[in-house]
Amino acid sequence: MTSEPDPFPRPPLDTAALDAVLVRPGGLWRRIEVLPETGSTNTDLAARAAAGAPHGSVLVTEHQTAGKGRLGRGFSVPPRAALTVSLLVRPDAPVSSLSWLSPLMGVAGVGAVRRLSGVKASLKWPNDVIVPAGLRSGAARSDGKLAGILAEVDFSSGSPAVVVGIGLNVSQSRSELPVDNAVSLRGEGSAALDRGALLAAVLGEFEELYTVWTAAGGDAEASGLASAYRDTCATLGRPVRVHLPGGRVLEGTATGVDSEARLLVRGPDGERALSAGDVVHVRPGG
Repeated sequence: MTSEPDPFPRPPLDTAALDAVLVRPGGLWRRIEVLPETGSTNTDLAARAAAGAPHGSVLVTEHQTAGKGRLGRGFSVPPRAALTVSLLVRPDAPVSSLSWLSPLMGVAGVGAVRRLSGVKASLKWPNDVIVPAGLRSGAARSDGKLAGILAEVDFSSGSPAVVVGIGLNVSQSRSELPVDNAVSLRGEGSAALDRGALLAAVLGEFEELYTVWTAAGGDAEASGLASAYRDTCATLGRPVRVHLPGGRVLEGTATGVDSEARLLVRGPDGERALSAGDVVHVRPGG
């Protein structure tokens, strides 16, 4: 008796094919390196950045065992079930503009997912790729987290080096996802589970956005990045409960994102601008 083929195969990434597609003269990416296993691609690449790794370095792993989220939260994923990648850029832009690199990755991730998978992804401020409740498969009543993004800045060499990582759930089953609100492309009905194609699409979208943003001197408004972010951010226009340090909670309506990537929330005492570092959680309100 022959066994049934796996309907969700998890083949390894093809490094040579990725280099052939993504590394080119005059392009952003210098080398695509794939590790069989590591704790965190962000941690590894941040260490390499401090040691002088070049602008445009990309580090991917087949199996991330100690991923890093916001506020030090950890996570792990099964081998070859997710796209876990970090990239290093050394932008010639004002330090004040670097807060836009995490949102830039978010816009890139949403664009790649929509284009390849058909899943109606959006952004949740500041750094999650989600599938909004009303657009999810089945009768889901809550937003599903498809990907998390984390950016880290190192100034040890004088000029800033920024590592931006994304962990995108691709072929995990429900039982393999780390938290209740997490979703995968597989779970949302996508047949596009080729991690190599997804990686090429994410890096291609990032390069296009980054090139225009740096040409505008890191100005998110002039480059169109701020507008693209607002267009894909499902948080805007919704009632929210913003959990702040010290157990404080701000309730109001998310009215916008300003030129510094801060969330604007109109509450009982007027409008307040919140940076990602000011916030523990943003939850739906109402």
